[in-house]
Amino acid sequence: MLRSLAILLLISIPFVLKAQQAIDLRETLQRARQHNPDLRVLEQDISSARADRTTAAIKPNPVLNLQLLHMANEVDQAPNTSFFSARNTQYWYQVTKPFQVAGQRQNKITLADQNVERSQFDYQEAARNVYLSAASSWIDVWAAQVNLNILLEGKKNIDSLVMINTYRLKNKVITDTDLARTQLLAEQYNRDIVTARQALLNELQSLRYLLGTSDSLSIQLEDPTFQSVALPIDSLLAAGTERRSDILSARKSIDVNRTNINLQKSLAYPQPEVGAVYNPQNTTPYVGFYGTVEIPIFNRNQGNREKAQVLELRAEQNLLATERQAETEVVAAYRTYTTQKANLSAYQQNLDKAGRILNSVRYSYLKGATSVIDYLEAQRSWLDTQQRYYATMEAFRRSYVNLFYATGMINQLAE
Repeated sequence: MLRSLAILLLISIPFVLKAQQAIDLRETLQRARQHNPDLRVLEQDISSARADRTTAAIKPNPVLNLQLLHMANEVDQAPNTSFFSARNTQYWYQVTKPFQVAGQRQNKITLADQNVERSQFDYQEAARNVYLSAASSWIDVWAAQVNLNILLEGKKNIDSLVMINTYRLKNKVITDTDLARTQLLAEQYNRDIVTARQALLNELQSLRYLLGTSDSLSIQLEDPTFQSVALPIDSLLAAGTERRSDILSARKSIDVNRTNINLQKSLAYPQPEVGAVYNPQNTTPYVGFYGTVEIPIFNRNQGNREKAQVLELRAEQNLLATERQAETEVVAAYRTYTTQKANLSAYQQNLDKAGRILNSVRYSYLKGATSVIDYLEAQRSWLDTQQRYYATMEAFRRSYVNLFYATGMINQLAE
């Protein structure tokens, strides 16, 4: 029995470890791509566009027309016949078929195909925004976790100082005021830790929604994803203005509207309907041809043709505006990224310096060479430096994400 339990325990260990595995930024984006509830809804737009393509390829159905006429006056009926006699009746059997002319069907198919492509680009653009939200939420969780860890580390230092001062007060080395100051700071840390834990839980809840999961999550604090961007600004601009999903969607919109112009021009031609007629009249069979066509005197689809021209112009203007917007966003994101990268590198020295100062003042205080006020001030300075350093790192990581978002390369991280 014990051996079986041991085997089951060994088998379950990998699953437990997997459930507790911390996720980095790349895995966060991949989970968002697979499970984000908003993207699941938007996927149906592509399916809807494909259904429109199926509709565009369908040919018009044949039309069956049946008519029956009887002689109403008995004096006109054939002698010695009833009302329903074939000699007093005319039948009309007509089968016709509408025909799409001037490339109408092919234009519909081409337009539907291009709308499918545009819907795919629109989905990629929606995904790009979802990835930005997921990445920002991941950074929010990271920042909340880091802040909590800093407070916990500071609380640990203060707790040890409270124990030391309690012992030193018994030996009359310090005053009651020195101990009270230390205890007051410890209480402040306790309140801050409670607030920080709640903030972390709230951020995790938001991240779970974006990832489409209700499972517990933890993130990888040391994420290798955030590395230096080696590409020059020209390459980043090319990525942002040529391969970004909103740019591709805007370009496809021009193709869609140009095809729509061709479709509306072809719809100016009326659709003929032709077929055959079989018409027995008073037992005498007749066979004939049927054809009808609308005479385009008043309606030549003028309004839709004019609207198609306007929509094409609008699509061209939208592409120009989108390209300028993308260029502006890439340049601004790159400048912010380089600035935050430099700030982070410079702040690393301050972090190390604050730690050395705290250790030095702590040692001096324990040796009685300085006051508790100096020690508490060093502790506050250490906490402030820690929080400023990680705030700078947070700003750097956000600038990194925004640069990938502006260039559209964030979609590649989600692959």
